[in-house]
Amino acid sequence: MDAEAALPGSALHPEAPYRRALVVANPIAGRGQGAKAAREVVEGLRRLGVPSETCFTRERGDARARVRCLEPGIDLVVSVGGDGTLGEVFDGLMDPTVAVGLLPLGTANVLSRDLGLPRDVDRALEVFAAGRTTTIDLGLANGHVSFLVTGVGFDGLTVRELERLRRGPISKADYLRAAWRALRTYRPPQLTVELDGERQRGTFGLVLIANSVHYGGFLKLAPERRLDDGLFEVYLFARARPRDLAAAALRGIVKHLPGGGVRMQRARRVRVEAPEPVAVQVDGDARGETPLDFEVSARQVRVLVP
Repeated sequence: MDAEAALPGSALHPEAPYRRALVVANPIAGRGQGAKAAREVVEGLRRLGVPSETCFTRERGDARARVRCLEPGIDLVVSVGGDGTLGEVFDGLMDPTVAVGLLPLGTANVLSRDLGLPRDVDRALEVFAAGRTTTIDLGLANGHVSFLVTGVGFDGLTVRELERLRRGPISKADYLRAAWRALRTYRPPQLTVELDGERQRGTFGLVLIANSVHYGGFLKLAPERRLDDGLFEVYLFARARPRDLAAAALRGIVKHLPGGGVRMQRARRVRVEAPEPVAVQVDGDARGETPLDFEVSARQVRVLVP
C-alpha cells in the first residue's frame, strides 16, 4: 500500500497522533537492518492511523535535502539510523512545530543514550504515539549544524583519519584504528579561545563544545547540562599530550568531565584559533581546520522522548 492509499484509513482513526509522517532511513544502518526497520516503522504508524512515506538515503546530504522540502501536512519526521542521519534531519528541518522521532541504529547513538530512547521498533512507536517532546538547541560550527560535540584537536584529527579509512558502515574498531593512525603525526596544539567575546587566559591542547552527556561512545561529560538553555558546555583541556588525553579519558569513563586538567564553562559563542591549522570535527564529521567560529542558533528542534 502506498502513502496515498493509506490516507482514507486515517478517517478511521480520529485519535491519530499525527496527520502525516516522513520516515527517513539509512538502509545500511544497524548492520544492514535500516531498510527493514524503516518498513516496520511505516507499518506501525499506519496501524496508528498515520499515513507515512519513506525516504531511503543513498549518500550524504540526501536526508537534509528531503527534509528541507517537506510537504504541507507532515508533522512528524522519523530518523532511522545513526547520529549522522539525525543530524541531517535536524539541519534540514525548518518548521519548529514538526516533531522528530528517532529509531537509533548507528554505532554510537549518542543522543538516544542521553535521552534513554529505545532501539526496538514497537517501543519506539509507543514513544511516537505518546507525543512527549523535549526541545534541543542547535549549534553552528563554521556554518555546520552541531547538536552533540564539536571538537578541535586530537578528536578532529582522529575523525579525519576515520574518513580516510572508511569503507561502508563504521564500527567502534574503526575509531580505534583511526585514533592509532592519528597518534603517528599528532603534536599537541596551542589553541586560543574566546567565550562570548572574552579571551581565556593561556592556551589549550583540546577544546570540546558539547550539548550532550555522552561522547565518543564511552566518555561521560557534565550530567547537569540542559538541552534547551541556549548555551553549550565548553571543555578546555589545559594540556593534550597523549598521557594527558589518556588521564582525561579514564576520568570520563570512571566518573565524568570536567575535572583534573579539564575545566568547563558555558557559552553561546566560541572562537578557537591556533598558530597552525588544527583539525575540527562536528558531530563525528571532519569539518576542516581552525579558525573555528561556533554559536548557538536561534533555531531549536523538538524530539520525541519516553
